[in-house]
Amino acid sequence: MSALWIAHVRVTDPDRYGEYARRATSIIPAHGGVWLVRAGPYETMEGPDFPRQVVARFPSLAAAVACYRSPEYQEAMAFAKGAAERQLVIVEENAAP
Repeated sequence: MSALWIAHVRVTDPDRYGEYARRATSIIPAHGGVWLVRAGPYETMEGPDFPRQVVARFPSLAAAVACYRSPEYQEAMAFAKGAAERQLVIVEENAAP
């Protein structure tokens, strides 16, 4: 079953975060991920506002978690740390009953 990688981001250092985003652009697809959303118009309906939304679909929960834990992604994450406030969740897709 496929899985979604959903990130809500508030960038605090655009230069450093830009380097993270540049690197992640190729890492996600290399692990089977497909970009669905990378910023764009949005409306926060509940909870704190994060001005950047990112969603990628992976072939499975295991593939998404493996991507996150991969050395390549962790190297890219070094640029995001301290450059943004982020909330990331990986959730398995399923059909509503």
